[in-house]
Amino acid sequence: MLDIKIIRQNPKKIEEGCRKKGVKVDINKVLIVDEEKRKYQKTLEGLRANQRKLSFETPLPLKKLTGIKNEIKKLEPLLREKEQELITLLLKIPNLPADNVPEGKDEKENVVIKKWGKQPEFDFKPREYLELAERLDLIDVKRAAKIAGSRFGYLKNQAALLEIAILNFTFNMLIEKRFIPLFPPVMIKPKSMEGMGYLERGKEEIYFIEKDKLYLTGTAEQSIGPMHIDEVFEEKTLPLRYLAFSTCFRREAGSYGKDTKGIFRVHQFDKIEMFSFSHPQKSQKEHQFLLSCEEKLMQALEIPYRIVQICTGDLGDPAAAKYDIEAWLPGEGRYRETHSTSNCTDFQARRLNVRYKEKSGKLGFVHTLNGTAFAMGRILIAIFENYQRKDGSIEIPVVLRKYFGRKKTIK
Repeated sequence: MLDIKIIRQNPKKIEEGCRKKGVKVDINKVLIVDEEKRKYQKTLEGLRANQRKLSFETPLPLKKLTGIKNEIKKLEPLLREKEQELITLLLKIPNLPADNVPEGKDEKENVVIKKWGKQPEFDFKPREYLELAERLDLIDVKRAAKIAGSRFGYLKNQAALLEIAILNFTFNMLIEKRFIPLFPPVMIKPKSMEGMGYLERGKEEIYFIEKDKLYLTGTAEQSIGPMHIDEVFEEKTLPLRYLAFSTCFRREAGSYGKDTKGIFRVHQFDKIEMFSFSHPQKSQKEHQFLLSCEEKLMQALEIPYRIVQICTGDLGDPAAAKYDIEAWLPGEGRYRETHSTSNCTDFQARRLNVRYKEKSGKLGFVHTLNGTAFAMGRILIAIFENYQRKDGSIEIPVVLRKYFGRKKTIK
């Protein structure tokens, strides 16, 4: 949610930010409702002040006090109605893109800003991951389809052990960087999901359990942010960083074609997520820190990748700035997204009322940031394709071998 004071001061800037994100919002209506709400507030404040003043008079002017009481009783529900109307309108306004974000309409206008690693060279035609995995009995999508439908899969044998190895490796590496390990809930209340800013647009991607009024999380970010709802951090505790492992759920509505098979784009997947509550003045630096963590993880696995800066039209509602990391997949002969990291500034914190207190005692809203450590299915795909051998076996990345008793290959 944006600060209403900023909207009052510079409505044109808000309109321009919404335009860049491709979102239509009636800012003029927001200002009208805000003005109406403030008029009710001012009138009520005047009535209450007069009520207090009259209550000290002797004898009590009962007729006047009764009239004021009735007027207050009539105006209070009107104020609450305007307050709710304003909140509803404010919730529809996305976070504004940062000034350094390239303007563009969609993902085609995202900007590649860095490439790392040498693409592996093979003396054979590289296979795609699903062919490799099925031959080695690592992934079973056919049996998963029988019991759950399309876009599900069983990870089996060495693939299951590889996920555990990646989990151990990642937690060991990032805990040293002051991340608090966490296994969060995967079902959250509507208030929490609303607070994270995913319901106004993108609601069709989220699973909702109607009977229990609970949402299934599509990323651990959605359950970490609300952890500290209505709380105040001491300034010295920031940044507060969490590292969470969870199963995630997404409808993947509107996704068709090749990705409906296999495990690249599925309804259920495991993911390790980084999340940070940051001081506002340090959130840009924290964003670069999260990106550097993603890079170090990819470099440790020696998987070639590129970094893409996301343009304004491809940013989600909460994000002010975002980077994706795309891994090179030899079997497909192209880069595919495996990571993202976003700076959501104070957009989520305002909705959740998560603040910090400066030494002076002044309160302010924290900035929230998130970043993928590893989406398990996608990093397994990248490992399978980059580490494949001519005989159909898969080499295990060096940094993961200690979790396999020094075993070097999956045969």
